Amino acid sequence: MTLGTLATLAALGAFHGLNPAMGWLFAVARGLQERSQAALLRALPPIAAGHLASVAIVAALVTATRSVTASTALAVVGGLLLVGFGLWRLLSERHFRWAGMRLSAAQLAGWSFLMSSAHGAGLMLLPVLVAEPVPGGHSGHLAAAPVGALPGLAAAGVHTVAMLGTALVVAMLVYQVLGVGVLRRAWFNVDRLWAGVLVAAGLVTLLRA
Repeated sequence: MTLGTLATLAALGAFHGLNPAMGWLFAVARGLQERSQAALLRALPPIAAGHLASVAIVAALVTATRSVTASTALAVVGGLLLVGFGLWRLLSERHFRWAGMRLSAAQLAGWSFLMSSAHGAGLMLLPVLVAEPVPGGHSGHLAAAPVGALPGLAAAGVHTVAMLGTALVVAMLVYQVLGVGVLRRAWFNVDRLWAGVLVAAGLVTLLRA
């Protein structure tokens, strides 16, 4: 992966980390509920693990099955999925809700996996992965590189590390300095912004196909 690709993956991870729906708000709630910063910190790794699983499935499939000939078709299908999913998120008023906050680490990871999948987190990496050159590839043939899904898994790892780092910083800032009261005074609909980014990424993917 090039430096530009790594930077893009990290930037998308940071964007996910900023999104309260991806986990930092849940972690802050756990910390406030238990009146413990340690509880906040314990919540973040399982949340990151669920996010990683969601992203890695998509990324690994893309890099394991792509060929030079199939890249255009993959870009078109992926672009349509991004646009369609983004429009669905923009028009939908449905959100996941949990009745309580006392979840185990495994339940937290499962919640994060579902939330990341519902928000199309893995799909956001599609334009980056499709744009990457196929190592040793020739027109009409499968990529010759034996690494298969490894580039996708590596991309998901870089992305998730950036997501976790950003979520940690935001969660600690809110917990230690701002408090959840600031969310009532300075709230904006991140979910709508996220859906708009999905649509934009899909359109870019279609234009580059």
